[in-house]
Amino acid sequence: MSDGSQLRRCDPARNMARFYVLAVHPDLVDGWSLVREWGRIGRLGRVRVEPFTELAAAEAAGARIERAKRRRGYA
Repeated sequence: MSDGSQLRRCDPARNMARFYVLAVHPDLVDGWSLVREWGRIGRLGRVRVEPFTELAAAEAAGARIERAKRRRGYA
């Protein structure tokens, strides 16, 4: 997941066009950051950065979020 996962959920009948991006990046100290961005396609999204001390923990958290989003219809 270090390179990032891009998910989309579109349903024209419900006027739904959403995106969700997950990426793991090294931070400036000795840790890792899980960067989450989401919103409506074509608009600026919201961003949340979660710090982690270990790469494996950041990737596991990202994978857990990605599984949850896929269950909700993101592809």
